[in-house]
Amino acid sequence: MKNLVLLILLLLCPPVWILHPPNNALAHARSDPSLSPPPYASPATSSPEDKSSSKKHHKDPSRKLLISLIAAATALGTSLLLMGCFWIYHRKKIHKSHDTIHSPDVVKGLALSSYISKYNSFKSNCVKRHVSLWEYNTLESATNSFQESEILGGGGFGFVYKGKLEDNSYVAVKRLEVGRQNAIKEFEADIEVLGTIQHPNIISLLGYSIHADTRLLVYELMQNGSLEYQLHGPSHGSALAWHNRLKIALDTARGLEYLHEHCKPPVIHRDLKSSNILLDANFNAKISDFGLAVRDGAQNKNNIKLSGTVGYVAPEYLLDGILTDKSDVYGFGVVLLELLLGKRPVEKLAPAQCQSIVTWAMPQLTDRSKLPNIIDPVIKDTMDIKHLFQVAAVAVLCVQPEPSYRPLITDVLHSLIPLVPVELGGTLRVVSQQPS
Repeated sequence: MKNLVLLILLLLCPPVWILHPPNNALAHARSDPSLSPPPYASPATSSPEDKSSSKKHHKDPSRKLLISLIAAATALGTSLLLMGCFWIYHRKKIHKSHDTIHSPDVVKGLALSSYISKYNSFKSNCVKRHVSLWEYNTLESATNSFQESEILGGGGFGFVYKGKLEDNSYVAVKRLEVGRQNAIKEFEADIEVLGTIQHPNIISLLGYSIHADTRLLVYELMQNGSLEYQLHGPSHGSALAWHNRLKIALDTARGLEYLHEHCKPPVIHRDLKSSNILLDANFNAKISDFGLAVRDGAQNKNNIKLSGTVGYVAPEYLLDGILTDKSDVYGFGVVLLELLLGKRPVEKLAPAQCQSIVTWAMPQLTDRSKLPNIIDPVIKDTMDIKHLFQVAAVAVLCVQPEPSYRPLITDVLHSLIPLVPVELGGTLRVVSQQPS
């Protein structure tokens, strides 16, 4: 600031030589023979022209001084204008920096941007969402200190708890322990993906929390749990009628289509399975758990560690490490088989022997005489047989060993829409049969 004041003073005070020519210059002018009057011209005999010339010479210094002052004033005005612009820019820059430093999340060192910044190599056109930082004490109180009675489910990552907030609303809280392998990576991946996308068939991430070695993720609560629980739990699928199952398949396909077609670059879920498809109070399905998700093209997929769940992993990914959006299509096909057959993706035949649902069902799915006999007993004989064959055909295409033979998820979606009633999100108009 001192330098700026000094510069202004220097500009405001024009140089002395402009106002007063130096004495040595005058002395030099007197001593210069070329400037002295000629010997034949004396002051007594000077003509009128000489007098006017003398007056003109006297006026020249004043005119030069005036021109110098105008030039100096112009330069001063220009300099002041430039300094003013620079000062305004500098103040704005300081103000912006000041605001960033005092952001609450940055002060705590827990800003969401610290995670998102790791993925700045790509741009996404997916809808941006606000994911807030939650206080650990709030979540601890909501889950009764993470009591076992509040557990909704669990897996290799840890457990998911039901939480009741002060306003009597409910949330699902996933707790990851840092000591577990890849816990931090999955925590950051979930925030990175779900923090930048929003879709009716993708779970909503409401917030996150960091406390010592614990990482917490807060989601919307899905009252009917996972599709796996509904199909293979105590009810054995009794709550899922034929059209409800097709609606779940349609919702899942819509969520996948959004990830594959509407996010740039596309998102590959990499772990699509029935336990990662959650159902709300109206059995609307939403894809969850993006801990293994990757951005297609954001990194070299050949260097991605093989991950997934046995029974859902596509053959080319399992054997050769080739990962594409068709890998998700394969997982979707396995889920579709679960909905049709009511069987788990891998079932034990003996203590040391297991059988894949794909291996077991494929020969019978393509035989129209055998297909009705392997359908889940809960929904057997409750659907139009033509619709059953159509859904089975879609499932067969999705689980083809060769990925190029599998359809895009968009094609799958268009195949299912005509089979789902209008009131459930499809285009099928169901005509109720009147009793005879």
